[in-house]
Amino acid sequence: MIGLGPWIADLGTSNAVAPRPADHAMSAPAAAHVAATLKALADPVRLRMLSLIAASPAGEACVCDLATVADLTQPTVSHHLKVLKDVGVLTAERRATWVFYRVAPQARRAVTTLLEAFAPATMAAPEQQAPGLADLDLGLDRVAGELAVRHPALGAELVAHTVRESYTALARGAGVRTHLLVLAERFAAQRLDDIERAARPAAQASPPQVLFVCVANAGRSQLAAALLRHHAGDAVVVRSAGSAPADAVQGGVRALLDELAPGGEAADPYPKPLTDDAVRAADVVITMGCGDSVPLLPGKRYEDWIVGDPALASPEGVRAIRDELDTRVRALLTDLTGTLHHDTDEAHR
Repeated sequence: MIGLGPWIADLGTSNAVAPRPADHAMSAPAAAHVAATLKALADPVRLRMLSLIAASPAGEACVCDLATVADLTQPTVSHHLKVLKDVGVLTAERRATWVFYRVAPQARRAVTTLLEAFAPATMAAPEQQAPGLADLDLGLDRVAGELAVRHPALGAELVAHTVRESYTALARGAGVRTHLLVLAERFAAQRLDDIERAARPAAQASPPQVLFVCVANAGRSQLAAALLRHHAGDAVVVRSAGSAPADAVQGGVRALLDELAPGGEAADPYPKPLTDDAVRAADVVITMGCGDSVPLLPGKRYEDWIVGDPALASPEGVRAIRDELDTRVRALLTDLTGTLHHDTDEAHR
């Protein structure tokens, strides 16, 4: 019944009027309200302030902290914050002599989308699309056949379905084109491993498996996974995924991944969508700004790491984020296994 509203009102009369194209557009009042909010956000200083608040471990920041993002006077800082507060993006609370600002509850999802999906997408360089496969079906059938041999317990039909579903999921990302069949094979193999692991009794599912999830799977979750893989070796199974995966891993993060594993798995990363299989197979699920998108299953350990987004950070800021993740990852590994398996200093050389 989509699009029939304007017709239904006049059923039974001779004056039925077809809907106009304008009837499908945003209403004028709604457009004016959204435009006012976008105008308030269309300022570099305000965007930086908003990103600082969103990345704060406490989810808030005082005026003294926000003044550090630019060389501005206190009245100018207060003006920028008032603009964001007036359009409903921020809320303010006075404590003693300081005012603390938080993202308004009704704006959290929109702010997350702005900072972690829209902003990185506007900064990403366009990638040249590779030519399509001459015979995609033949390639997918070959991959499914090889993976079915490695996973006989799952059955050929489930394997083939997983392979094609994995290819389709990755193909939705416009930046993921080159070697797409190879990436789909890697993604499908990972998913099939997760399906098998989730079906095993808990006592047989060692070593522990950790899943890192952020919105785009292009920065923090990729970096955290690479750090844990670097320190743990084979002692921990590591996964990463995104609730709304980006087209490609962020350039600044990719350089750090190459430092951690030159020529290895982490050196050729790609954003992957979050799957239920990955959550079911994990013992520990670490979220970074997308906790509401991750299924809550019994028997899982969930943690939420509030860490800055490297997509909008300076090179120095990206390395600071890397260092903070490294500290958290090493603590997690010690908790899971009681030891570190690699020289941790090598990650920063």
